[in-house]
Amino acid sequence: MNSIETNHLTRSFGKLVAVDDLTLAIPEGTVFGFLGPNGAGKTTTVRMLSALIAPTSGNAVIMGHQLGENNEAIRQSVGILTETPGLYERLSAWDNLMFFGEMYNLSREKSSTQVERYLRLLDLWDRRGDKVGSFSKGMRQKLAIARALLHEPKMIFLDEPTSGLDPEAAKVVRDFIKVLRSEGRTIFLTTHNLPEADELCDLIGVFRSRLLRLDTPANLRVSVFGSGTQVRVVGDAARWVEPVRALAFVQQVTASENILTINLPHPNEQNPEVVRKLVAAGADICAVEPSSHSLEDVYMELVENEHETAAIG
Repeated sequence: MNSIETNHLTRSFGKLVAVDDLTLAIPEGTVFGFLGPNGAGKTTTVRMLSALIAPTSGNAVIMGHQLGENNEAIRQSVGILTETPGLYERLSAWDNLMFFGEMYNLSREKSSTQVERYLRLLDLWDRRGDKVGSFSKGMRQKLAIARALLHEPKMIFLDEPTSGLDPEAAKVVRDFIKVLRSEGRTIFLTTHNLPEADELCDLIGVFRSRLLRLDTPANLRVSVFGSGTQVRVVGDAARWVEPVRALAFVQQVTASENILTINLPHPNEQNPEVVRKLVAAGADICAVEPSSHSLEDVYMELVENEHETAAIG
């Protein structure tokens, strides 16, 4: 079952097309990373999918509810952390969450149970009686996450949840996201922190007004850069480029200092022959390991190529 399905979803503001023909499916229980530069339309997409604004055209089904027809049911089914969450600074953390529990139509007893649960999970229990105006940005962010979860939604939108947080607070939030995933919830995560996305996400969408690519982090690496092997040798690796290039199955080989990077269609099967070729040519091999590219490398390649294509067009 899919938590989100969109079909040609589009949102325009006058002549500006913020979200262009978005079609995607996010399976239930997935942590979905929605990556794109500032102004790409990510927040507009989140606002549409959480039934806060209407699309210009296209349609979507969120948690089984048709956007535009069952908007109230969608809002009851999802939780949302906006990039700049509003909290009542003169109220305590406890009173803030109790108030929002009432907004979610929770009984006072249920609200009290939920508020205690999430304040404890997010390391805020000892500050429950303090006014939110005295909280750091990290504490406010954690409180806003708790607010989004009071009604136990199965679908959660997190818009830049660790933005501006110190490393300790960011780790608490990341660990909490892992807890939510273990409970089978679907998480729609927008972030500029690409190592964080790599750590947390099962599925990645690279977006710049339109969807550039949708796949798992591992498949994105292969689709953009290919599969391959890095061989670390003694001395300058450049002298061993030609012997490796002579192998018929080698797609590309480059050298940087003492490392050969070799693109191969089937590394596990072809690595032994590569090693034999290098040893026969006289190379001293220190290590053989899979070639790796960060999610940041993949992201930059996709976004920059899109920018160049748009400029040419």
